[in-house]
Amino acid sequence: MNPARRNPRSSGLRTAAASAAVALAATGLAALPSSASAAADGIVVQYRTSASGASADQSEPWLKVRNAGSASVPLSGVKVRYYFKADSPSAAYRFACSWAVKGCANITGTFGTLANPTATADRYLEIGFTAGAGSLAPGADTGDMQLRFHQSSWASLVQSDDYSFGPDRTAYGDWSKVTAHVSGATVWGEAPGGNGPTDPPDPTDPPGDAPTLFDDFDYSSHTDPRIGANGWSVRSNSGGPGVPGATWDPANVTFASQSGNSVMNLETSTAGTGASTEHTEILTKSMKFKNGTYASRVKFSDAPRSGPDGDRIVQTFFTINDLKAPMADDYAEYDFEYLPNGGWGEPANILYTTSWETYRPDPWEAVNAHSEVRASYAGWHDLVVTIDDHRITYYVDGQPFGTHGAAYLPERPMSINFNQWLIDLQGQPSTTPRAYDQQVDYVLHVKDQVLTPAQVNAMVGAYRGAGTSFEDTVPAG
Repeated sequence: MNPARRNPRSSGLRTAAASAAVALAATGLAALPSSASAAADGIVVQYRTSASGASADQSEPWLKVRNAGSASVPLSGVKVRYYFKADSPSAAYRFACSWAVKGCANITGTFGTLANPTATADRYLEIGFTAGAGSLAPGADTGDMQLRFHQSSWASLVQSDDYSFGPDRTAYGDWSKVTAHVSGATVWGEAPGGNGPTDPPDPTDPPGDAPTLFDDFDYSSHTDPRIGANGWSVRSNSGGPGVPGATWDPANVTFASQSGNSVMNLETSTAGTGASTEHTEILTKSMKFKNGTYASRVKFSDAPRSGPDGDRIVQTFFTINDLKAPMADDYAEYDFEYLPNGGWGEPANILYTTSWETYRPDPWEAVNAHSEVRASYAGWHDLVVTIDDHRITYYVDGQPFGTHGAAYLPERPMSINFNQWLIDLQGQPSTTPRAYDQQVDYVLHVKDQVLTPAQVNAMVGAYRGAGTSFEDTVPAG
């Protein structure tokens, strides 16, 4: 992530200021083991180094991913791992992309630790791709990915003892000491010894019996007593985020039937002043959700239901807990945030996923990681985020969207929230009234289980097939 860009401000932050954020590289991910696999499986990784010295200020593994198979491969499902020996047990590293044919904004880099360290590897750099990187047709490659990483302290690092380092590799060539994985299965390369393969999960395997929250949002109105009885609060208190002076109106949370399912609608409206602006939010009253799977089907909109377009609006699905003190390390937040008209320095449509470690409101400082795609996401989308002891992984419509490392894992339980709000009133200065809609079909949380998007869909289908509109077996606290 480029630390110079303006980061998305958290949907749950109750401050008005936003400025440049600081992103820290993650360490401590559990290894996804790998083994040798033939190029016939489709993916080939080519490597060269742009820093060939035994020691260097930064390591520069330049990579290409090539599709040697006969079918197109979505890059969002591909992970590439470069293995190295940390310079000390406490060493922290930062990733950067200098230039890439696919665009650095479409390339992610996170760090992890090997389950079975060797003399030449106890860490790895995992390269991933957002949906914006597209697909590789048969015979195509990604082109140059000019990547680099360095110690957070900028101390010199030793490369000569790194498993994946090839000092004589000054031109691109196939390199089996870098591995590639597609949807969890190893398809190229040989990992350091002792880190052999394991079978990826079968998406058809049913999840185990785990505490679960499921809500189909089958309510009559915001005053339906079942909303509170089922653990939800429709926000009415004032404050941020968003336009100063705006209110949060519970009456703007409504429910209607669509295609046989009850759908929740969040309306946000304004007439160009703080006093006329009404934001909307619904959240769980309890902070009892931590590791596991979170899922929802959400309809984003690019245009208002009525009135002129152009407002810098934020449409969200997220989890959050409270910031007990500036830069407190037990804060946590995990966001899907869609900006149909841009904002935070972005000129147009952008979807963010952001994992928060902590922040300070004044002066503004943030520790987070994010992934983004600059495209329209108007319409219905299946949103899934999974959290285990090693990483946070986001999916959109069944495809990986972003993975963030162990540095951003939650220390305390969180609430589950949906809200829609205006960043400011500068995007559309008109005083003509306008209203925006965000719709939500359902929400699901499965405690301490990482489910695939296919398993999520199967669970939701089972609940609906059984006529179950609400269940909450997640223990409090």
